[in-house]
Amino acid sequence: MQLTAIAIDDEPKALEVVEMHASKVPFLLLKATFTDAFEALKYLKENKVDLLFLDISMPDISGIEFLGILQNKPMVIFTTAYSEYAVTGFELDAIDYLMKPFSLARFTKACQKTLELKQVTVKDKMDFLFLKTGYEEEKVFFDEILYIKAEGNYLEYVAPNRKLLSRQTITEAMENLSSEEFIRIHRSYIVPIKKIQKISRHSVWVSGIEIPIGVSFESNLSKIKSQLLS
Repeated sequence: MQLTAIAIDDEPKALEVVEMHASKVPFLLLKATFTDAFEALKYLKENKVDLLFLDISMPDISGIEFLGILQNKPMVIFTTAYSEYAVTGFELDAIDYLMKPFSLARFTKACQKTLELKQVTVKDKMDFLFLKTGYEEEKVFFDEILYIKAEGNYLEYVAPNRKLLSRQTITEAMENLSSEEFIRIHRSYIVPIKKIQKISRHSVWVSGIEIPIGVSFESNLSKIKSQLLS
Protein backbone atom coordinates (compact mmCIF):
# COMPACT_ATOMS: atom_id res chain seq x y z
CA MET A 1 0.00 0.00 0.00
CA GLN A 2 1.22 3.48 -0.84
CA LEU A 3 0.68 6.92 0.68
CA THR A 4 0.27 9.94 -1.59
CA ALA A 5 1.10 13.33 -0.15
CA ILE A 6 1.78 17.01 -0.72
CA ALA A 7 3.75 19.44 1.43
CA ILE A 8 3.04 23.10 2.18
CA ASP A 9 5.61 25.42 3.71
CA ASP A 10 6.51 29.06 2.98
CA GLU A 11 10.21 28.20 3.33
CA PRO A 12 11.69 26.48 0.21
CA LYS A 13 14.52 24.95 2.27
CA ALA A 14 12.00 23.30 4.59
CA LEU A 15 10.28 21.77 1.57
CA GLU A 16 13.64 20.48 0.32
CA VAL A 17 14.06 18.60 3.61
CA VAL A 18 10.61 17.04 3.25
CA GLU A 19 11.38 16.09 -0.37
CA MET A 20 14.72 14.54 0.63
CA HIS A 21 13.19 12.50 3.46
CA ALA A 22 10.17 11.49 1.35
CA SER A 23 12.44 10.11 -1.39
CA LYS A 24 13.82 7.63 1.15
CA VAL A 25 10.47 6.32 2.42
CA PRO A 26 9.52 3.52 -0.01
CA PHE A 27 5.75 3.64 0.54
CA LEU A 28 5.47 7.46 0.30
CA LEU A 29 4.83 9.32 -2.96
CA LEU A 30 5.23 13.09 -2.56
CA LYS A 31 3.23 14.40 -5.52
CA ALA A 32 3.78 18.15 -5.12
CA THR A 33 5.15 20.87 -2.84
CA PHE A 34 3.86 24.42 -2.36
CA THR A 35 5.20 27.63 -0.84
CA ASP A 36 1.82 29.26 -1.53
CA ALA A 37 -1.01 27.78 0.55
CA PHE A 38 -3.67 29.06 -1.86
CA GLU A 39 -2.02 27.24 -4.77
CA ALA A 40 -2.12 24.11 -2.64
CA LEU A 41 -5.81 24.72 -2.00
CA LYS A 42 -6.48 24.81 -5.75
CA TYR A 43 -4.53 21.57 -6.17
CA LEU A 44 -6.51 19.80 -3.44
CA LYS A 45 -9.81 20.79 -5.04
CA GLU A 46 -8.82 18.81 -8.13
CA ASN A 47 -6.59 16.08 -6.69
CA LYS A 48 -7.00 13.67 -3.82
CA VAL A 49 -4.07 12.76 -1.56
CA ASP A 50 -3.79 10.70 1.61
CA LEU A 51 -1.50 12.98 3.57
CA LEU A 52 -0.66 16.64 3.98
CA PHE A 53 2.65 17.86 5.44
CA LEU A 54 1.59 21.28 6.69
CA ASP A 55 3.63 24.11 8.19
CA ILE A 56 1.74 26.08 10.83
CA SER A 57 3.39 29.52 10.82
CA MET A 58 2.90 30.91 7.31
CA PRO A 59 2.11 34.41 5.96
CA ASP A 60 -1.44 35.28 4.89
CA ILE A 61 -2.92 32.06 6.33
CA SER A 62 -1.69 29.75 9.08
CA GLY A 63 -1.62 26.00 8.69
CA ILE A 64 -4.37 25.73 11.30
CA GLU A 65 -6.57 28.20 9.37
CA PHE A 66 -5.79 26.39 6.13
CA LEU A 67 -6.90 23.08 7.59
CA GLY A 68 -10.11 24.70 8.80
CA ILE A 69 -11.23 25.69 5.30
CA LEU A 70 -10.54 22.32 3.69
CA GLN A 71 -13.74 20.40 2.92
CA ASN A 72 -12.37 16.90 2.30
CA LYS A 73 -9.46 16.80 4.70
CA PRO A 74 -6.58 14.39 4.12
CA MET A 75 -4.61 13.11 7.09
CA VAL A 76 -2.24 15.78 8.39
CA ILE A 77 1.26 15.89 9.81
CA PHE A 78 2.14 19.35 11.07
CA THR A 79 5.71 20.57 10.54
CA THR A 80 6.78 23.60 12.58
CA ALA A 81 9.55 25.21 14.56
CA TYR A 82 7.16 26.30 17.31
CA SER A 83 6.29 23.85 20.09
CA GLU A 84 3.47 26.02 21.45
CA TYR A 85 1.21 24.83 18.62
CA ALA A 86 1.49 21.17 19.57
CA VAL A 87 -1.67 20.94 21.68
CA THR A 88 -3.74 22.74 19.03
CA GLY A 89 -2.34 20.43 16.37
CA PHE A 90 -3.43 17.29 18.17
CA GLU A 91 -6.81 18.82 18.99
CA LEU A 92 -7.28 19.03 15.21
CA ASP A 93 -6.66 15.27 14.99
CA ALA A 94 -3.27 15.60 13.36
CA ILE A 95 -1.52 12.27 12.88
CA ASP A 96 1.74 13.70 14.18
CA TYR A 97 3.60 16.91 14.96
CA LEU A 98 7.16 17.22 13.64
CA MET A 99 9.40 19.81 15.26
CA LYS A 100 11.95 21.36 12.88
CA PRO A 101 14.63 20.28 12.31
CA PHE A 102 13.38 16.68 12.24
CA SER A 103 15.41 13.62 11.35
CA LEU A 104 14.69 11.01 8.70
CA ALA A 105 13.94 8.48 11.46
CA ARG A 106 11.37 10.79 13.07
CA PHE A 107 9.84 11.61 9.66
CA THR A 108 9.60 7.91 8.76
CA LYS A 109 7.94 7.08 12.07
CA ALA A 110 5.23 9.68 11.40
CA CYS A 111 4.69 8.32 7.90
CA GLN A 112 4.48 4.73 9.20
CA LYS A 113 1.82 5.80 11.68
CA THR A 114 -0.15 7.35 8.82
CA LEU A 115 0.18 4.24 6.66
CA GLU A 116 -1.09 2.02 9.47
CA LEU A 117 -4.13 4.27 9.91
CA LYS A 118 -4.84 4.14 6.18
CA GLN A 119 -4.58 0.34 6.20
CA VAL A 120 -7.10 0.11 9.04
CA THR A 121 -9.46 2.54 7.29
CA VAL A 122 -9.30 0.67 3.97
CA LYS A 123 -9.88 -2.69 5.67
CA ASP A 124 -12.90 -1.33 7.54
CA LYS A 125 -14.42 0.04 4.31
CA MET A 126 -14.08 -3.22 2.38
CA ASP A 127 -16.89 -5.74 2.65
CA PHE A 128 -15.11 -8.62 0.92
CA LEU A 129 -11.75 -10.25 0.35
CA PHE A 130 -10.17 -12.43 -2.30
CA LEU A 131 -8.99 -15.87 -1.18
CA LYS A 132 -6.26 -17.69 -3.05
CA THR A 133 -7.59 -21.19 -3.73
CA GLY A 134 -5.01 -23.11 -5.73
CA TYR A 135 -4.13 -21.05 -8.82
CA GLU A 136 -7.23 -18.89 -8.59
CA GLU A 137 -8.55 -16.19 -6.28
CA GLU A 138 -12.16 -16.33 -5.20
CA LYS A 139 -14.20 -13.46 -3.82
CA VAL A 140 -15.92 -13.96 -0.48
CA PHE A 141 -18.05 -11.35 1.29
CA PHE A 142 -17.47 -10.91 5.02
CA ASP A 143 -21.18 -11.16 5.79
CA GLU A 144 -21.47 -14.62 4.21
CA ILE A 145 -18.77 -16.19 6.39
CA LEU A 146 -20.19 -18.46 9.11
CA TYR A 147 -16.81 -19.38 10.60
CA ILE A 148 -13.19 -20.04 9.67
CA LYS A 149 -11.44 -23.25 10.69
CA ALA A 150 -7.75 -24.16 10.56
CA GLU A 151 -7.04 -27.41 8.72
CA GLY A 152 -3.31 -28.13 8.86
CA ASN A 153 -1.56 -25.57 6.65
CA TYR A 154 -4.90 -24.36 5.27
CA LEU A 155 -7.92 -22.42 6.43
CA GLU A 156 -11.45 -23.46 5.57
CA TYR A 157 -13.83 -20.52 5.10
CA VAL A 158 -17.33 -21.89 5.68
CA ALA A 159 -20.30 -20.10 4.08
CA PRO A 160 -23.93 -21.31 3.82
CA ASN A 161 -23.52 -22.69 0.29
CA ARG A 162 -19.81 -23.31 -0.09
CA LYS A 163 -16.49 -23.98 1.61
CA LEU A 164 -13.28 -22.34 0.45
CA LEU A 165 -9.85 -23.78 1.28
CA SER A 166 -6.96 -21.31 1.27
CA ARG A 167 -3.33 -21.83 2.23
CA GLN A 168 -2.70 -19.33 5.04
CA THR A 169 -2.33 -19.16 8.79
CA ILE A 170 -5.08 -18.13 11.19
CA THR A 171 -2.94 -15.15 12.22
CA GLU A 172 -2.79 -13.99 8.60
CA ALA A 173 -6.56 -14.33 8.36
CA MET A 174 -7.10 -12.10 11.40
CA GLU A 175 -4.92 -9.41 9.81
CA ASN A 176 -7.38 -9.25 6.90
CA LEU A 177 -10.52 -9.17 9.03
CA SER A 178 -12.00 -6.35 11.09
CA SER A 179 -11.47 -6.97 14.80
CA GLU A 180 -14.84 -5.30 15.36
CA GLU A 181 -16.62 -7.97 13.30
CA PHE A 182 -14.57 -11.15 13.77
CA ILE A 183 -13.07 -12.75 16.85
CA ARG A 184 -10.74 -15.67 17.42
CA ILE A 185 -12.20 -18.04 20.02
CA HIS A 186 -9.88 -21.03 19.59
CA ARG A 187 -6.45 -21.75 18.13
CA SER A 188 -8.33 -23.23 15.17
CA TYR A 189 -11.47 -21.06 14.90
CA ILE A 190 -12.52 -17.52 13.99
CA VAL A 191 -16.19 -16.53 14.08
CA PRO A 192 -18.18 -13.43 13.03
CA ILE A 193 -19.44 -11.79 16.22
CA LYS A 194 -22.88 -10.86 14.90
CA LYS A 195 -23.62 -14.42 13.79
CA ILE A 196 -23.16 -15.92 17.25
CA GLN A 197 -26.55 -17.28 18.37
CA LYS A 198 -25.68 -18.73 21.77
CA ILE A 199 -22.78 -18.77 24.20
CA SER A 200 -21.92 -21.30 26.87
CA ARG A 201 -18.82 -21.56 29.00
CA HIS A 202 -16.95 -23.70 26.49
CA SER A 203 -18.77 -23.17 23.18
CA VAL A 204 -20.56 -20.76 20.88
CA TRP A 205 -23.19 -21.61 18.27
CA VAL A 206 -23.25 -20.19 14.76
CA SER A 207 -26.04 -21.23 12.39
CA GLY A 208 -26.79 -24.15 14.70
CA ILE A 209 -23.18 -25.35 14.65
CA GLU A 210 -21.35 -25.73 17.96
CA ILE A 211 -17.83 -24.29 17.93
CA PRO A 212 -15.44 -24.77 20.87
CA ILE A 213 -13.86 -21.95 22.85
CA GLY A 214 -10.19 -22.56 23.62
CA VAL A 215 -9.02 -22.17 27.20
CA SER A 216 -6.59 -19.38 26.30
CA PHE A 217 -9.39 -17.52 24.49
CA GLU A 218 -12.02 -17.60 27.24
CA SER A 219 -11.29 -13.95 28.10
CA ASN A 220 -12.74 -13.03 24.70
CA LEU A 221 -16.20 -14.02 25.95
CA SER A 222 -16.67 -10.64 27.62
CA LYS A 223 -15.83 -8.89 24.35
CA ILE A 224 -18.30 -11.08 22.48
CA LYS A 225 -21.09 -10.30 24.94
CA SER A 226 -20.44 -6.56 24.97
CA GLN A 227 -20.48 -6.34 21.18
CA LEU A 228 -23.60 -8.47 20.85
CA LEU A 229 -25.37 -6.09 23.23
CA SER A 230 -24.11 -2.93 21.52
